[in-house]
Amino acid sequence: MKVEQIYTGCLAQGAYYVVSRNEALIIDPLREIQPYLDRLATDGVQLKYIFETHFHADFVSGHLDLSKQTGAPIVYGPTANPEFECIIAKDGQEFEIGAIKIKVLHTPGHTMESSTFLLINEDGKEEAIFSGDTLFLGDVGRPDLAQKAADMTQEQLAGMLYESLMNKIMPLSDELTVYPAHGAGSACGKNMMKETIDTLGNQKKMNYALNQPNKEAFIAAVTDGLLPPPAYFGHNVAMNKKGYENFEQVKAKALTPLSPAALETLVEATGALILDTRPASEFYLGFVPQSVNIGIRGDFAPWVGALVGDVKQELVIITEPGMEEEVVTRLSRVGFDNVLGYLQGGFAAWKDAGKEIDQIKRINADTFAIDFKAGESMVIDVRKESEYEAEHVEDAYSKPLAYINQWTKDLDPNQHFFLHCAGGYRSMIAASILQARGYRNFTEIEGGFGAISKTSIPKTDFVCQSKVLKQ
Repeated sequence: MKVEQIYTGCLAQGAYYVVSRNEALIIDPLREIQPYLDRLATDGVQLKYIFETHFHADFVSGHLDLSKQTGAPIVYGPTANPEFECIIAKDGQEFEIGAIKIKVLHTPGHTMESSTFLLINEDGKEEAIFSGDTLFLGDVGRPDLAQKAADMTQEQLAGMLYESLMNKIMPLSDELTVYPAHGAGSACGKNMMKETIDTLGNQKKMNYALNQPNKEAFIAAVTDGLLPPPAYFGHNVAMNKKGYENFEQVKAKALTPLSPAALETLVEATGALILDTRPASEFYLGFVPQSVNIGIRGDFAPWVGALVGDVKQELVIITEPGMEEEVVTRLSRVGFDNVLGYLQGGFAAWKDAGKEIDQIKRINADTFAIDFKAGESMVIDVRKESEYEAEHVEDAYSKPLAYINQWTKDLDPNQHFFLHCAGGYRSMIAASILQARGYRNFTEIEGGFGAISKTSIPKTDFVCQSKVLKQ
């Protein structure tokens, strides 16, 4: 038997490939299925089942394309009601793959159909659980994503999750390996560990959610501090439940080369968003006016999903030459299938064509220390509130990037401000959005708070209440 975790860092997502004898199963596959087909061919095995732990909100699964390509049936847990043919398993039902078995444990709470898959090895011993979003390492799945669909409150779902964990997971052996669907960085939880594999025994000891004294305390703990889910989550659930366009067709359409003139014409005709995926260090020096910068070398897809929101938004992309297919693939993973093409030759082609160029005003932390005037300079910190509260520039305003669509209206376009994040990735995203919306009286700080912390600028590590922008 072979168990392989296929972890995608930019999504903090784990898919699983399991082989026994001449058969295989795949759990929670990503949208692009070729890597799975390659594994099957290399191992010379047949895919018998595709298991889905639930209807994912943070990415589009490859279950449909993989099933069409291989003929393997898709398996969901009880109460799932997708709009395509699949197997709806019963609680406790077992599936044979080679000499092993997968037992379905219905564990609702994160969503109503959420299930954990118990691996029983060739010797008949319970060896591991594929816990989906029911149990993470250090956390459990957030119970607020399925409220409307289930016609339940997040507290009711949290109570259901408690029963699932206490009755289905906690009685299992401490020796079992836990294979979760996500790790640190995913918006599906709030306190996940950086590790991606652990023992159930260790989770019983250190996972805060599994160590609450009673159901009421559990509900309070797991619902405390939940941030609103990203706007694209609902779209991804719908795609996973209803179906979607074939990935290869999406990719073929998206990889349409555009000259600078063709890009201009297309954007004017369609209102497409220009998405520039180059590093911040290149973007600020020159870019196509109205472009939004979200660098591919970062949490690219989740930030596109969170800030663009509507997966139907038409896009044209600007990338480093040779990165076009990678960008399109990552966009498709979160459901952004309406890429109309890419700027052939990258930004250099635009520049060589003599087209208008915009720039972001960026300075380093040492220059910021010279320009900064305590009590006078306005500083906007776009890091998460938890980062801000740990330490921040004294009197800085906490305005997390995730909420930029809400707080931009509070800005006075005539008042200059300094803009920073932790290292420059998020602040350049914010800078590009602000400039596209007509705000130009600001300066972005290269290196972010990491560089600022090394200067003499006054800082504080205590805050009673995050400072808000004056109306």
